[in-house]
Amino acid sequence: MSDLVIRGGEVVTPSGIIRADIAIEGEYLSAVGPELPGGQAEFDANGLTIFPGLIDVHVHFNEPGRTDWEGAETGSNALAAGGGTMFIDMPLNSSPCTINAAAFDAKRSALEAASVTDFGLYGGIIPGGTDKLAELAERGVMGFKAFMCDSGLAEFPRSDDDTLFAGMQEAARLDLPVLVHAENEETTKAITRRLIQAGQTDIRAFLASRPITAEVDAITRAGRMARETGCRLHVVHISSGSGVAAAVEARAGGADISLETCPHYLFFTGEDMLRIGAVVKCAPPLRSTQEREALRDAVLRGDIDIVGSDHSPCAPALKDRASFFEIWGGIAGVQSTLSVLVTLGVPSERVAALSAANGAKRFRIANKGVIAPGVHADLALLDLSTTRELRAETLLQKHRFSPYIGENLRGAVRATYRRGERICSDGELTAKTHGKFVRPGQGEKQ
Repeated sequence: MSDLVIRGGEVVTPSGIIRADIAIEGEYLSAVGPELPGGQAEFDANGLTIFPGLIDVHVHFNEPGRTDWEGAETGSNALAAGGGTMFIDMPLNSSPCTINAAAFDAKRSALEAASVTDFGLYGGIIPGGTDKLAELAERGVMGFKAFMCDSGLAEFPRSDDDTLFAGMQEAARLDLPVLVHAENEETTKAITRRLIQAGQTDIRAFLASRPITAEVDAITRAGRMARETGCRLHVVHISSGSGVAAAVEARAGGADISLETCPHYLFFTGEDMLRIGAVVKCAPPLRSTQEREALRDAVLRGDIDIVGSDHSPCAPALKDRASFFEIWGGIAGVQSTLSVLVTLGVPSERVAALSAANGAKRFRIANKGVIAPGVHADLALLDLSTTRELRAETLLQKHRFSPYIGENLRGAVRATYRRGERICSDGELTAKTHGKFVRPGQGEKQ
């Protein structure tokens, strides 16, 4: 007899959507099909759509060192409330940044003690740090992150072309992907300097300081390096249809590239930034309606592989500065990814691929990302018939601000299961255990 049978849901499987029962034994799915035998416990999922648990491949939970911005406990709680069962944490903005073995060990220990969801970690590529990538790989990083422009943190300097090329060579040798924040530093820095000297420091000036050409140029350059080094390249938070076109062209030219965008680039435009203000500041910035529509088309067409939240909150005071250039650029949205995709009308099969299956495949995460017998029982049960206005009091993150507050979002998350344990029910945390560290090629800590 199974430990749990979830009955009668619309199950999003790799081969399509089926009305079926799901049987769980321990941490794993044991069967998916109609009219399964009874379990020791049962959950009625009639009227619900069951997705694989969301894997957010792009978050900044900032632990250790900046838990006053966000920590693994509050960040993972919010992720679970949004249907998430695993995240991969960026090497910044934690302090110390994850650029060597000692920093990795400190972060892993902190997250194992705090996270309600499973998690993986990235290492960082910085000037003078290429010789540390092997020790990070040995410890189980999912890949290496590099900034092609100023990261905003002095302790995580940008990778010039020489550093990035050397980092890609080493990553290729280690058979791990390199993730790039793709904006041309020379372009953005020069425009920013001119605008500030002219006394232009408002929202429109910030939008003008980071043009699409800076993104396109950096993606093209990174793609050429990836092709020459044989490195697997992942371009994070592509903000524009033009950026997608550049990455697709590089892929056609022989580079092994995966493409990521974020819910906020699909939902908002630069005009929304003028209306909403600092809470929606990000880099690259929000784009025009035309570029947003091209990005949405790329999602539906299949050119975009992954949607990650890029949840990058900060203390509220850092969002209150006289100059918009001095405001911390990060959006808090880890709890809303599935609902935003559903609200935008993305088909359920595509939602499952963007939020779980493709990320698991790209970063070689075993036993996760799909609903099938033999994989971890990581599930998100959504009521797609429900539309609700997002309210601040429903957010479980450290600081309850988000650009989605006040927006009507479809798809209420009724329950989240992580390895067979229901860790969240209707926005209430129910987890009795912590998440586990995940390294490439394995589904759980060995």
